[in-house]
Amino acid sequence: MAQAQQMPYNRAVSVTKSDTVNTDGTTQSALAGTVARATAYEALYVGGAGIVVAVLEDGTTQNFTAVAGEILPIKTIRVNSTTTTATLIEALWTV
Repeated sequence: MAQAQQMPYNRAVSVTKSDTVNTDGTTQSALAGTVARATAYEALYVGGAGIVVAVLEDGTTQNFTAVAGEILPIKTIRVNSTTTTATLIEALWTV
């Protein structure tokens, strides 16, 4: 599998895990056909190893097993609190 190129991120914010509130404070689904789409972060830094349950930009949910210090290059609108065991998660993006 090809390795994703890492971006030179210049913004970061601690992720507050939630099963309902998206990264931009909305609660609308990002699924196609809905009026509003949440703003996605470009990647997640995982400080403490574990499972990250991410809601991706298209509204689908995916589980990722991450090691400490890993950057997941995924566009995510939310990290669910249920089943997420990873800690110290930071959202990354470039402006």
